[in-house]
Amino acid sequence: MRIVDSPNQDARPSGVDISLVVLHSISLPPGEYGGEHIERLFTNRLDPAAHPYFREVHALKVSAHFLIRRDGEVLQFVPVERRAWHAGASCWRGRKACNDFSVGIELEGTDDAPFEDAQYRELTELIARLATALPLKAIAAHSEIAPGRKTDPGARFDWTRLLSALARPQL
Repeated sequence: MRIVDSPNQDARPSGVDISLVVLHSISLPPGEYGGEHIERLFTNRLDPAAHPYFREVHALKVSAHFLIRRDGEVLQFVPVERRAWHAGASCWRGRKACNDFSVGIELEGTDDAPFEDAQYRELTELIARLATALPLKAIAAHSEIAPGRKTDPGARFDWTRLLSALARPQL
């Protein structure tokens, strides 16, 4: 796992249990994979002149705890004990401000394309490790915590595959 420190983080409220994993998808520019653009966005270094779309998003102050690239490389931007800025206006089972009590995991991808085997493998391992250290109770899509505003990780994300893998005992 590679560590890339994001300035887009702060302290969680005291006494909060980290009980939710929120799954996202991201590609920059949209529909293109690879490169440093996601890292640059999460570290406030995205060049607005590098692509027309970047003019719309370069000033956003966003982050996630983790990014899983198409090849399975895992990057950590924010320590799990700190609050990453990934969920925005959100609510999970009546509880608002999901950034306060969740871990955000970005998958490099789009809403309408399948994810890679390496991503599912690393995602399963990462969630299993997090579950041993945190009182996790649920995994949700960004679209579930921000309905009408967000659609990721999208219809091509295979929830059955992820949940089946998490239910298997580790050998």
